[in-house]
Amino acid sequence: MGYTPAEKEIYDLGDRPEPGTVPQKMHAFVVRQDRFGEPEKAWQREIIDVPQLGPKDVLVYVMATGINYNNVWAALGYPVDVIADRQKKGEPEDFHAGGSDCSGIVWAVGDEVDDVKVGEEVVVHSGWWEPEDPWVLSGKDPMLASSVRIWGYQTNYGSYCQFARAQSHQIQKRPQHLTWEQSACYLLCASTAYRMLMGWAPHIVEKDDVVLVWGAAGGLGSLALQIVAAQGGKAVGVISDESKRQFCLDHGAVGTINRKDFDHWGKMPDTNSQEWGQWMKGARGFGKAIWDAVGERKSPKIVFEHPGEATLPTSGFVCDTGGMVVICAGTTGYNITMDLRYHWMMQKRLQGSHLSNDEQAAAVNQLVLDKKIDPCLSGTYSFDEIGVAHQMMHDNKHPSGNMACLVNATQKGE
Repeated sequence: MGYTPAEKEIYDLGDRPEPGTVPQKMHAFVVRQDRFGEPEKAWQREIIDVPQLGPKDVLVYVMATGINYNNVWAALGYPVDVIADRQKKGEPEDFHAGGSDCSGIVWAVGDEVDDVKVGEEVVVHSGWWEPEDPWVLSGKDPMLASSVRIWGYQTNYGSYCQFARAQSHQIQKRPQHLTWEQSACYLLCASTAYRMLMGWAPHIVEKDDVVLVWGAAGGLGSLALQIVAAQGGKAVGVISDESKRQFCLDHGAVGTINRKDFDHWGKMPDTNSQEWGQWMKGARGFGKAIWDAVGERKSPKIVFEHPGEATLPTSGFVCDTGGMVVICAGTTGYNITMDLRYHWMMQKRLQGSHLSNDEQAAAVNQLVLDKKIDPCLSGTYSFDEIGVAHQMMHDNKHPSGNMACLVNATQKGE
């Protein structure tokens, strides 16, 4: 393609000069506020400046990118306008160049980076925080720091750019047995799932523990199934379509439940109403379905939640005595109802969880390196189909597992 004089220092997709040679401009998929709306239209390819690096930053030449729901939200401008949010923090850009999962090659590093080398093949985890945050410097869990952000959603210059800017602590080793697109699609979901399942001791997955996994055929759920299996647990996957049953069984589930076999979803009725009895009948039936899937009367030690509003009343009820419901999202809504009698008298835990810290990301990445977890890549698309992939996710028409788009990789399977 032709460029204006101001754009002459730019690489075409797939061009790969020597690492360390950084152009002035790059191709990127970008959202702007006047395009907020349907993702396919909101995400547009533009030419923007390559970002400057801070002393602890790394520039990654992106080979492929994963597709995650957070950048559906960025396209919609809901529930947060991420552009306005960053401008309030003093950042000047009037666009969002997103992407929270990637595989690529380290192209340049900041002056204070000594743990990452130019030329290394890497993946990037999405936990970002201010390096000088006093909480982080004190040695406490960075994910509880006030400055934590989701890389490529709450920060700019993510993996939908030819050159992504990340912090050096986010960098992880790329599994060499995987293609670029397989490497690009798993770490955000895998690290989120790992923290949920292994980050909240004593409620961690141990041998023979039953774990109920909502959305088991999705990107997050499919990785949760495999983490549970790798730890010796028994995952029961919740699906919405019988065609997804075998996929879940192939990825570690001991059994599945089709949520469409039940109709009590949504906010729990008032416990003094006649409708509550019918709701309880549905919840008890769902609990029995878990026992049937496991093959014994054993309730979940951990319920792996993310739908929220529609499912949490049932999740809280079926969770075992002393167990934990751990939740990382509210894809069906944010207003929750529960029968607190079952919560306090059976001493259950309701735990929020968000992304992961470096150690948790490294632990789950090691499971991938050891070939104990498959990335569950279900579809690979071109750079110019980034908007299309988000639209599919928005419309719930994407295939089971995780999606990826090529960036500087020019063909599948490299």
